[in-house]
Amino acid sequence: MIPISIEIVEGNPNLASLLGWHLQQIGYSVFQAMSCQQAKLVFQKQQPSLVVLSTELPDGDGMDLCRWLHKQKSCLIFIISSRIGEADIVEGLKAGADDYLTKPFGMQEFLARVEALTRRLRTSAPPACLDYGVLKIDLVQRQVRLKGSAIDLTPQEFSLLYVLAQSEGLALSRTDLLQRAWPDEINNPRTVDTHVLSLRKKLEVDPQQPNLIQTVRNIGYRFNPEALTRSPNRNNPQASPSGSSSSSDRPPQFTAPPSRTFAKY
Repeated sequence: MIPISIEIVEGNPNLASLLGWHLQQIGYSVFQAMSCQQAKLVFQKQQPSLVVLSTELPDGDGMDLCRWLHKQKSCLIFIISSRIGEADIVEGLKAGADDYLTKPFGMQEFLARVEALTRRLRTSAPPACLDYGVLKIDLVQRQVRLKGSAIDLTPQEFSLLYVLAQSEGLALSRTDLLQRAWPDEINNPRTVDTHVLSLRKKLEVDPQQPNLIQTVRNIGYRFNPEALTRSPNRNNPQASPSGSSSSSDRPPQFTAPPSRTFAKY
């Protein structure tokens, strides 16, 4: 079984090391960051399942980082903070935290809170690999193979492909893709178009007539796994049923991502 990965974002190196050691002793894979900037880089590279986040960081407010993590919609967030007021706790939960623990705290309580959060991941853990037959997306190694050959994707291209594939055929707007697949605040929708074009060049039989990553008019893009099952057409991109129309001409309805569930204690 692949261990659940946890990122600890804590400006106090002694506390970070102590928390990390205890988590490793009970089987978690642990990564550490000591600042907001470093935390984003570690998160983007390692894609942890849970982020233990201190609000006291040397280069910014942990609450702002919590809001950024919440937009990624790919991890649980556990705030540990010396801010003990009710208003502070409410702010943290509204910022996207799944749990909030005030400092100082006992190690056993901390570990119990982590265990309660990760229990959700164990009961509904996503697969380690998205397998579409000829296309395999390894979420652990962050690698992609097409017809047995490794496809060289940049970290950002992989994140975009993962978000699209995870949507299970639903169309995602450019704004939603920017919020879910990009590590930083970016407001230029053309950034999505550029990376989609790059992905098509690496994955599509004919990038000029894409079937795998389709454009949905007035919405954005969708991942079409059905294109991978049409092996005759993939081997011969010119072959298509006479008179048939592209599925991109029939845009599916856009469904917003599910809301997060907050811990109550």
